[in-house]
Amino acid sequence: MSGDGTAFHTAYDEVLRNWPVEVRGTDVPTPYGSTRVHVCGPEDGTPLVLLPGGGTTSMVWYANVGALTAAHRVYAVDLIGDFGRSVHDGAPLRGAGDLSAWLDALFAGLGLDRAHLAGHSYGAWIALNHALRAPARIDRLALLDPVQCFARMSPRYLLRAVLTSLKPAAERPRALHRWETGRDPDDPLWAAFLDSTAVAKRSKVVTMPRPGGEALRACDVPALVLLAEHSRAHDTPRAAAAARRLMPGAEVVVLPDASHHSIPTERPAELNRLLVDFFA
Repeated sequence: MSGDGTAFHTAYDEVLRNWPVEVRGTDVPTPYGSTRVHVCGPEDGTPLVLLPGGGTTSMVWYANVGALTAAHRVYAVDLIGDFGRSVHDGAPLRGAGDLSAWLDALFAGLGLDRAHLAGHSYGAWIALNHALRAPARIDRLALLDPVQCFARMSPRYLLRAVLTSLKPAAERPRALHRWETGRDPDDPLWAAFLDSTAVAKRSKVVTMPRPGGEALRACDVPALVLLAEHSRAHDTPRAAAAARRLMPGAEVVVLPDASHHSIPTERPAELNRLLVDFFA
């Protein structure tokens, strides 16, 4: 089990206990290791797979699952190789191709021939790359402030992440969140969870090359690109322009007053409305 110490798992479980819907956890075997998936919503609902940003785990969707499970069977995933309860003890993760193969195996293990797919940040990068490699598996694709998809990550953001790593470990997650959003998390349970990730460990987060323009233009999966107005992870106007140019069939929306780290947990009403409408 990835992670170290009881504080992380205690905080993880506390967030899960406060989900607004009944949820069941399951461990799905894949060639890369077992993947923890939290399943909720009606059994006959349209399947929707959710991939979190790096370091946030499936717990990040606590403010969204109430709206999304009205019509969907939701599968919230702990990314293989990252924080959480997925266990990367199988084949190595060498790049986007391995992550796409992992998702293929995960879909098969869940009994899903096709599904909607949504991801945030690093999870959005994984989702987009999977859509480019296996478009027949995805009905609709939602990308929440995706990094390394349409614009390069901000050097200032990367520098801040490095500088944050020089702080005492317990201060790092909150410091980066505070710098990027301008405030501490609104929800005290989520703040405690972020603090607990200071003692969690990853096994592997892969390098993230941007997809080529030709591949993006050829993608015919219906897509929604939701960008945060005040994201410090990249230049939002540049990312929006590139998304419209490279995926002309995609709907591109800039969420006002949102930042990269505030999605999807804080002030989620507008985000939830856009996702529900898109996946309807």
